[in-house]
Amino acid sequence: MVLTEEQRALNRDRGMSDRTTTVGRLDEVVSTPEEFDRAVSQALPVLLDRATSYTKRFLRETGQWSEDVAHEKFVLRWGAEYLERFLICGRSEVPCRPLFLLDSLVAKQHSQPEPFCYHPDLLTPLGRFLDGIVARAAISRDALIGLYHHCYGFGPGDVIALTGLNGSESQRIYKNFRRWRDSGWQRAMDEVGMTEAELNELSSRQERHPQRFNGESERLIRFAQAHYRKSEPDHYPCLSRPQWEEMFTQGYGYDYRIWHLALCLDCMQTAWALGSKGTPAVDKPRVELRVRP
Repeated sequence: MVLTEEQRALNRDRGMSDRTTTVGRLDEVVSTPEEFDRAVSQALPVLLDRATSYTKRFLRETGQWSEDVAHEKFVLRWGAEYLERFLICGRSEVPCRPLFLLDSLVAKQHSQPEPFCYHPDLLTPLGRFLDGIVARAAISRDALIGLYHHCYGFGPGDVIALTGLNGSESQRIYKNFRRWRDSGWQRAMDEVGMTEAELNELSSRQERHPQRFNGESERLIRFAQAHYRKSEPDHYPCLSRPQWEEMFTQGYGYDYRIWHLALCLDCMQTAWALGSKGTPAVDKPRVELRVRP
């Protein structure tokens, strides 16, 4: 059916009216987590567009925006990242106005002295790849365990030995690795927009110049790790050597060990030294990037 110009105009007006109504609801106070869920579930496209638009505007204001596909994918990726954080933290922030909460979350990220999303290397294939897997690790245990492989070349047994896990936790590590290989990695690559040609080029660069490639990867990995640790305040603080030693000796903090060590090379090397006892089961951790699972 071919719409007349009048019908198309009516549909546009109706769409604008619906959008205004949706934004208006988000501007109202919600008092319970259930109210928050209902309000935002009906407005996800509006919220994503808002977060993406803010990111684009900030990049333009700082002279880091170009009208091309790479930048468009970049702001969409970060808009989705901000929206995901908003959905996770919003239920614990009630009573609140959801629209203002999202605005404040995005503004806080963009008001840091050196906001991570401004880093020019994030627009390169290597930057997008590392940002994609580290960002995913902040919200997915499968991706978190996958970081041990991608950043350091560890397998399940290495992770278990490094973190000193017990039997039940050890079985979960194997399941995490399997799910990440089967579907998690590909889903993360699709979200970031990595093409097969870009992935092959990264692998080729590593084969041709492994030392240079891993050095460049370590620089960006450390930067990404520091940024995403701050998204989880309970896991952010690095522990001193005596604190790590006490944790391993007393047998507690399994979740903390798994989360923090994957996102902190320095603490990982401290934990490795404590557990090695002169006969290390795992080689000293160092960045040896693996592109594929």
